[in-house]
Amino acid sequence: QVQLVESGGGLVQTGGSLRLSCAASGRTFSSVAMGWFRQAPGKEREFVAAIIWTGGGAYYADSVKGRFTISRDNAKKTVYLQMNSLKPEDTAVYYCAAALAGPKLSHASGYDYWGQGTQVTVSS
Repeated sequence: QVQLVESGGGLVQTGGSLRLSCAASGRTFSSVAMGWFRQAPGKEREFVAAIIWTGGGAYYADSVKGRFTISRDNAKKTVYLQMNSLKPEDTAVYYCAAALAGPKLSHASGYDYWGQGTQVTVSS
């Protein structure tokens, strides 16, 4: 089992920044990658970014490229999502997820463990 706890969400104005954190515990050695997804009211959960624990390769949704940065601290078993130039359409609950295998990192079905989510609200 892998436990994930997100933090760092909140209310920010358009153009502002937030940094989300996801602390992993439990059998974290079994995880090969971590991802961030988001879900807005009435919409499906969508991929935001993913990072490989070993090597640090990162992947982003087109909608956040150039604005969001995913990073990890292997020693702390923590993954971060730095979000800059936030827009109202970024408003959603953001979820952290852990994948035991790597080939489907942009799909929710590729992840095995999920956090409870943290709300991000961007006001216009």
